[in-house]
Amino acid sequence: MIMQRKAARVLPGSTPEEKLGSLGIAPGKTIDVRTLGRHANTHNIEITLFFEEDLARTRTLDSVRQEFGHFPEYERPYVEVNSFLQFTRENDPSFEATMEEFPLMIEIVTVGGMPSGAGQSPRLFATGIMPFLDDFDVNAPPPEPNVR
Repeated sequence: MIMQRKAARVLPGSTPEEKLGSLGIAPGKTIDVRTLGRHANTHNIEITLFFEEDLARTRTLDSVRQEFGHFPEYERPYVEVNSFLQFTRENDPSFEATMEEFPLMIEIVTVGGMPSGAGQSPRLFATGIMPFLDDFDVNAPPPEPNVR
């Protein structure tokens, strides 16, 4: 069965921030990386994960892409959520089991809309920060699921 994408225009709200907020994607929120991947697929949202906090917080997505876009995908300081998930699933057979026990929580930094063509509504996007391994507390109870 092929999953049909729900256009972002069906999300409640009149602004990109309201539409993304209806999914729980808002600056300062933390969301399981797998949930972000599902939202990216279901609603055609561009979700970019940053490995460097400074870039995520002080630069625009466009400026970072202009600077690092010519590097191979896995040498950039950012990656699209579904590229990350695909790479990790292919290279770590225990990924899903590990994520059940220790969800990889992404802090959302920015949300918005970018032009997608004449007469079309803006394409929704969000950026988030990947936690560093030092940030993981394997003794802490798992976070409450962010179900949507």
